[in-house]
Amino acid sequence: MPKKSTTTSPNPPAGAPQPAFSANAITVLERRYLKKDIKGKVQETPTSMLWRVAKTIADGDRNYDPKAKVDQLAMDFYTMMADLDFLPNSPTLMNAGRELGQLSACFVLPIEDSMDSIFSAVKNTALIHQSGGGTGFSFSRIRPKNDVVHSTSGISSGPLSFMSVFDCATETIKQGGTRRGANMAILRVDHPDIMDFIKIKADLSVLNNFNLSVALTDDFMTALANNQEYPLINPRNGEVVRMQNAAKVFRQVVKQAWLSGEPGIVFIDRINAENPTPAVGPIESTNPCGEQPLLPYESCNLGSLNLAHMVRKGKIDYQKLEKTVRQAVHFLDNVVDINNYPLPEIKEMTKANRKIGLGVMGFADMLVKLEIPYSSLEATETAKKMMKFVDDIALDASIKLAEKRGSFPNFPESIYGQRDPRTPVRNATRTTIAPTGTISLLAGASSGVEPLFAVSYVRRVMDNDELFEVNPLFEEIAIKEGFYSKKVIKDIAHNGSVSGIKEIPAKYRQIFETAHDITPRNHIDIQAAIQEHTNNAVSKTINFSHDASEEDVKEAFLLSYKLNCKGVTIYRDGCRENQVLSIGKTDTKDVAAAPTASTKPRPIKRDRPAMLAGCTYQMTTGCGPMYVTINEDDKNKPFELFNTVGKAGGCAASQCEAIGRLVSQAWRSGMSPEPIIKQMIGISCHKPAGFGEKRVTSCADAIAQAIRLHLEKKNGFKDASLNESNAMFGACPECGGVIEHEGGCCVCHACGYSECA
Repeated sequence: MPKKSTTTSPNPPAGAPQPAFSANAITVLERRYLKKDIKGKVQETPTSMLWRVAKTIADGDRNYDPKAKVDQLAMDFYTMMADLDFLPNSPTLMNAGRELGQLSACFVLPIEDSMDSIFSAVKNTALIHQSGGGTGFSFSRIRPKNDVVHSTSGISSGPLSFMSVFDCATETIKQGGTRRGANMAILRVDHPDIMDFIKIKADLSVLNNFNLSVALTDDFMTALANNQEYPLINPRNGEVVRMQNAAKVFRQVVKQAWLSGEPGIVFIDRINAENPTPAVGPIESTNPCGEQPLLPYESCNLGSLNLAHMVRKGKIDYQKLEKTVRQAVHFLDNVVDINNYPLPEIKEMTKANRKIGLGVMGFADMLVKLEIPYSSLEATETAKKMMKFVDDIALDASIKLAEKRGSFPNFPESIYGQRDPRTPVRNATRTTIAPTGTISLLAGASSGVEPLFAVSYVRRVMDNDELFEVNPLFEEIAIKEGFYSKKVIKDIAHNGSVSGIKEIPAKYRQIFETAHDITPRNHIDIQAAIQEHTNNAVSKTINFSHDASEEDVKEAFLLSYKLNCKGVTIYRDGCRENQVLSIGKTDTKDVAAAPTASTKPRPIKRDRPAMLAGCTYQMTTGCGPMYVTINEDDKNKPFELFNTVGKAGGCAASQCEAIGRLVSQAWRSGMSPEPIIKQMIGISCHKPAGFGEKRVTSCADAIAQAIRLHLEKKNGFKDASLNESNAMFGACPECGGVIEHEGGCCVCHACGYSECA
């Protein structure tokens, strides 16, 4: 294996193209990707980063020919990335040619029904997250809660209790990492604890480092269609525990997905029907975003083509697309060899199957350039034709690599060997549609196969100034066609889409439709069209409007099964915020005694007594230590709030003093503390502090958290509706930008933050 360089990366030869990164992309690169010294000072440029990656991956050819001349190959790889025609997954950009050398984004680990297996998996998860990867698990083999444990004569706590252990380990590890750890938890629908699993995220304060998916079987879907019961099976002994009504379980999945966007669903039998190596073992889980089904101890190396760059003179440039696909397959196959795997078992299984996942980004941009509305039948047909071409060329490229390098070692055990043993294949799978939140931002492209996120949106900077970010394709066309104006851009940003803006011609209102302009059926049609010609799966979010019904979600789930999707994730706009309200505790006595609107008395501010008692809380903020004092009245209700931070007379101190006065006025006028917490918690500024549960995103957030701590201390329990983790579903926890749900993940297009990175 080529030696991994730990010195400053050299630049490519003179005359090499310069990367076309935007200013925003460079900011993201400097924050997350570029090599830094021990003091955090950036040690390489975007150009040298790409050359570091290209040269390291090209050196993989020496594994097959020690005298291989890899300079031209390195230049080909570099040019492909510098032109933003293709980018590999983030760990490859970060780690290729560096000491860590871990280049994979996703892994699946096995969990058997034993303490040894469970806690070995916890340890291995920590090692993977530390190296920058995400992990998927099936908890379906763990015996249900209250089942017998013969070795201790006790009872089992069940899979859900062990999920909390993994969650805590992830929370600890991610605090010191470059990339945030992420997990996928899957439970089969025939596990006896399935109802508890479905409902667990009704409390948003738990399992924040997990995405959840229910593995639906074909037998379950048949029972559902016939309104029948199906068996729940104890994985310890394979015995039927009881029969369960399929409609009841499905109704609960729908209800919880409607409430919070989770759990998602995977059609596990459909996934295994296309398992390329069934003799090696069944697939039980996927990576965190669901697009990569993997065997235990398998990893996958992902990369994405930029379809926005594959259009020429109003048509798809299939010649350029073919060239880029072939280079990308070569690139990703080399990654399998160059990779420094975190566990020997992962190295062995990954090299035995050599799975790669070539995907796409910029699909919505491509449609705009082709002047095809995303919601049209033409878009669905274009998606199908384009992806078939990518998949066919990727397979041909893999076959040609196999002619030189040999097939993947498990090839004789695969469906390929059964179909045609004369045609070796290098990679067990070639295509995957992954979420591309950060790399699509680097490429200046729309994410994955999602619709446009927004045509224009507001970015608030210091002093609350508003800057309007405009989709460059829209700006170009609007100027050319004569309907560009500051008013139009502002109206789009505040309206959320181009719909209803009369200054924009109807043709372009259709072409620039966004994720919330199109129907769930349109989303699923595109996903199904792409899935038809994708070896692995498609990571995509099916967006619903806030007023969508549970019946709408049910129909989407059933349609995705009918159209042969391998799984589906939905998100109803604002549902997380709605869930906070729905699970908040209400004092029914106060509600019953509340006056009507016509008789409600005017609030009266109470006078302050000469002496009050209270508590002071020390909070760590980006502006320094903050001390928040909460005093109570004689009925033990919050009466006033004081806080100090920074130097007297400074901006932070004066703003916090103002917040304290307003909160005190509200309390003295009879307002309860909960609405105040919900208004302030999660407000972000440019100087956050802390990590995990101790993360403080601003001085206002610190005050809200202090009030929350005070209430929890008094009440003796935590109220999930006031938990700070809810804030991430509104504003980006890093920059305060808008969080969007796409590709089965939460991403911020302003700074590149990704919940699943």
